[in-house]
Amino acid sequence: MASKKISVEHAWKILFAAHDIVSKVSQSGSFRISAAEINIYKEARLMAKFDQSSLLPEIFQQNNLSILPVARGEYIIGPYSTHTKVEYPAVRPSLVEIPDLQTLDHTNLYSEASALLFAYNSGIIGDILGESNLAFTVNGRMTSGNFDYFIENKQCPNITTKISVQNAQIEIDAGYEGRDVFCLCEAKNMATEEMLIRQLYYPYRLWSKKILKPVIPIFLVFSNDVFHIFVYKFEKLENYNSINLLQHKAYTFADEDISFQEVIELWKNICVITEQDGVFPQADSFERIVDLLSVLFEESLTRNEVTLKYEFDPRQTNYYISACEYLGLVERLNNANGEGKYRLTSDARFIMGQRYKPKHLSLIKKILERPIFCKVFGLMVKSSVIPDKNTICQIMDESNLSLSQNTKERRSSTVRAWLDWIVRLTVSG
Repeated sequence: MASKKISVEHAWKILFAAHDIVSKVSQSGSFRISAAEINIYKEARLMAKFDQSSLLPEIFQQNNLSILPVARGEYIIGPYSTHTKVEYPAVRPSLVEIPDLQTLDHTNLYSEASALLFAYNSGIIGDILGESNLAFTVNGRMTSGNFDYFIENKQCPNITTKISVQNAQIEIDAGYEGRDVFCLCEAKNMATEEMLIRQLYYPYRLWSKKILKPVIPIFLVFSNDVFHIFVYKFEKLENYNSINLLQHKAYTFADEDISFQEVIELWKNICVITEQDGVFPQADSFERIVDLLSVLFEESLTRNEVTLKYEFDPRQTNYYISACEYLGLVERLNNANGEGKYRLTSDARFIMGQRYKPKHLSLIKKILERPIFCKVFGLMVKSSVIPDKNTICQIMDESNLSLSQNTKERRSSTVRAWLDWIVRLTVSG
């Protein structure tokens, strides 16, 4: 019987040993395993979906292996190239009008479902597809139908393996039909560095066979109040890895610019708080902090749940939760069993429920209330450039932080990254 307590990592180590998976893949090129066999240790649904290759259990990564569904209740393990990189071009987002709908709250788009509803009702999906009259027609779980495809080997891309799929279960976040096209959408409510190609490819194969209209796969990412839309094409129907990015476009409803002068005025009136000795963040992407706050706006999570939901590795989870705690935006609560769950503080919940401009000014204030950040920002105002790491380390020395020199050097990159985030938010004036 599946155990809730055993980790995914540990469960796969047991399964690899019990079935001698590495040897069998080496001999046969792949290994098939049933959901029933996986369920003995942990629910298969939790054991076989890894949206980032970095989230694959260590035993998979050590042996360059991946896992894919091939039937309802059956999976195949092999050296397959299952993911593709996602990059975010530096473009100014197009401004979209907020729909005049009382049931659609643009200050609370912290779930994938709400982000998709806004993207549809605001015309974002129609704009990217060039269709003015789209209907939201498909979503949810369904079976894939039967098809074959070829997939690349992780280590040798020139080597491909044929895989046959027979009615595997798939899930579609949204499907939109227009006069000339049908669009399949996979959505994320946080920035992600990779996409699991299967999440678009399996639905694409199903619907390419069912309808006559061209099927357009798109990947939607809603992060930091910006919608990133990636339009793809599978150049060869039977080639899993033939995915090709055709277009990227960014949209936002942020109709109120933040000027750098406004940030300077905010800084001038800051009440600096006392730094807690020996505590200083190491989290170089403030965008990811905002995404984490967005995830926690929906529900409280344990560290392990943050790792899985936010697609972190465990060390990153610790760094980013600690950074949120440092800013007074996240707190830990223990249940009766001593299990810790993290939730937004009341201050953070209020901030994340505000409109774009007051929300981001409040987050900037949280940063500049901290003595090191406040001093470094002051130097930046005087010189018009973000101070280098040596200058920041010197300020840390003068502040008597109980950190080693190596640690100070690493933490200085966080200071630079957070100030860079502030600069990129603002317009001159």
